[in-house]
Amino acid sequence: MSDLDIGDDLTITRTTRQAAGAGTWVFGRVAGHRFEGLVFPEHAEYPAYEIGDSRISKLWVQRLADRQTVFNWDRGADVTAVDEAAQAVVDFLAAGLAEHVYPG
Repeated sequence: MSDLDIGDDLTITRTTRQAAGAGTWVFGRVAGHRFEGLVFPEHAEYPAYEIGDSRISKLWVQRLADRQTVFNWDRGADVTAVDEAAQAVVDFLAAGLAEHVYPG
């Protein structure tokens, strides 16, 4: 999988704004993976709570082929990316998911 084609098949299946708080749960699929992420309009008070500079504080990624969890972040890494494809998905989502949910 090249960096040029990752994201061409991005599908957001559902978004759910949290009742108490500013975050939005985002559910979708990309590059043979399913994901669920909690995205915020602003950066975390504690930078270590989000993936890089992404405004994502929780992200679960599952490979569709075998249903293996290939990445999980819950205000810190619980499962680091298991391979390059998983890392590419995480990098893609970290680079633009918040902008997709909160354009502006």
